[in-house]
Amino acid sequence: MKTILTIAASLVITSFTMAQNKSFYDFTVKDIDGKDFPLSQLKGKKVMVVNTASKCGFTPQYEILEKVYLDYKDKNFVIIGFPANNFLRQEPGSNSEIKQFCTEKYSVTFPMMEKISVKGNDIHPLYVWLTSKSQNGVMDNDVKWNFQKYLIDENGKLVDVAYSREKPDSERIIKWIKGEK
Repeated sequence: MKTILTIAASLVITSFTMAQNKSFYDFTVKDIDGKDFPLSQLKGKKVMVVNTASKCGFTPQYEILEKVYLDYKDKNFVIIGFPANNFLRQEPGSNSEIKQFCTEKYSVTFPMMEKISVKGNDIHPLYVWLTSKSQNGVMDNDVKWNFQKYLIDENGKLVDVAYSREKPDSERIIKWIKGEK
């Protein structure tokens, strides 16, 4: 019996350690055009992951996101947007409609991914990692609304989360991008 308990405990510890060792770069997602987008191509960059929606009170954050992206994209920083229709059906469009909206209304040039689910039974595996301490090794959190921002460091580790009301150009986020304390 003692041997079985030792083996079981060892398996639990190993699986927990392996989950924590998984990084952001271990995922491949689809871009808004349906092409594979290995997140490993972002190695060495700080990344802001944002769940977006076109019919939300926070939708004007697209403009701020684009400005932050343009200001820091040459300084090892990137923003990637994930449209999601999880909150009051505020992202009802197809991928092509979302792309057109982002381009025409906000001149978005940062990478946009295909529409996914960021919570619930059909949550995308990347968002399971982002929201589960057992997966990311840092924190549990829920996606509370559109335009929640996850900050990923240059090593593919989750660093922090900024909720919808915090603008992408907040002093705290800009200091993080610049590597200031």
